[in-house]
Amino acid sequence: MTPVPSHEQLLDRLSRQHIETQSWGYVNTGTRFKVFTTPGAPRDVREKIDDAALVHRLTGVAPTVALHIPWDRVDDYVALAAYAVEQGIRIGSISPNVFQDDEYRLGSFTNEDPRVRRQAIERCLETVGIMDDVGSTVLSMWLADGTNYPGQADFRRRRGYLLESLQEVYDALAPHQSMVLEYKFFEPAFYHTDIADWGQSFTYCQKLGDRANVLVDLGHHALGVNIEHIVATLLAEKRLGGFDLNSKKYADDDLFVGAINPYELFLIAVELVAGEDDEDAEVAAAARRVLYKIDQTAMIEEKIPAMIRSVTAMQSAWAKALLVDRDALRAAQVEGDVVGANTVLVDAYETDVRPLLVELRERLGVPADPLRAFMASDERTTRISQRVGVAAGW
Repeated sequence: MTPVPSHEQLLDRLSRQHIETQSWGYVNTGTRFKVFTTPGAPRDVREKIDDAALVHRLTGVAPTVALHIPWDRVDDYVALAAYAVEQGIRIGSISPNVFQDDEYRLGSFTNEDPRVRRQAIERCLETVGIMDDVGSTVLSMWLADGTNYPGQADFRRRRGYLLESLQEVYDALAPHQSMVLEYKFFEPAFYHTDIADWGQSFTYCQKLGDRANVLVDLGHHALGVNIEHIVATLLAEKRLGGFDLNSKKYADDDLFVGAINPYELFLIAVELVAGEDDEDAEVAAAARRVLYKIDQTAMIEEKIPAMIRSVTAMQSAWAKALLVDRDALRAAQVEGDVVGANTVLVDAYETDVRPLLVELRERLGVPADPLRAFMASDERTTRISQRVGVAAGW
């Protein structure tokens, strides 16, 4: 039996929600056609941390910020971690960049040139060292490796190179650290991508070790793919490592969370909540370790409002997922009541959880409406007036 949580239980579960924002979500970003500038955007990693800390102060559920190396490279990472703590947050997962250097035109870990493979491995080992300095426990990996034309490269040889390289990086992690391995079915490689889907990521993780798990980016699937089914499968296998949270209309649009299909976000949350409450203690424990990281590109919108919007969208989806009457859902499923089972989900989804979230924020000591509070404050104008000069960006 899994009764609907009481009001107090709902607030308790929601107050323990942890949504990580990412440093590159606060800077000037765009498409391969244009990067638009936003007044007041951060100029360096400390100002990115300042913005992440502000989002946490306004929402109460975003206590960590993800970094990207070398975008966020500094001379003293211990001091950077201390600075983050002073602002009221911590450094979370860290991603190594092995896709922007000219040497990676034909791949990084999969490149035929061993010197290029070594360069990519060393970048990742540098990142592992940074994790040690700042207290990070998650290495978040995404590779752009792939090909654009048939015959350009040998699939299986590239797979061997990739596994060998990943293994060296994985083995450098401390026992309390883990790797999450992302996938993407196309772009920038348009014929094949070396880690193209969740199954390929899963097979690599199985070979690497127990602390390597799949990272699901909500924008990295073909149209129509059932992401909640993927989530359920990875939960059952105890191999769901985390999420890059965003939304899409067509492909890897990196729009803010819940912007296009909030019902899909809710259905994914339904599987995640069920995983946390699973009778199998190992499944439940694995579900509670899942990393929830925002990964959006605010191309035309202002950065901090977009980030607040994503965090609050996750809160809403999670709150609605907690309201699903799982006993009624299970009964309808056993009885073969198709309409009844779907109605249970729709009833929860259509519930107005805004009053509940207002009560939650009162408990957390943050504004009832974080976005409105930001817009009414002087934080935006202060940033515009003080952050003069070249802003950080891609």
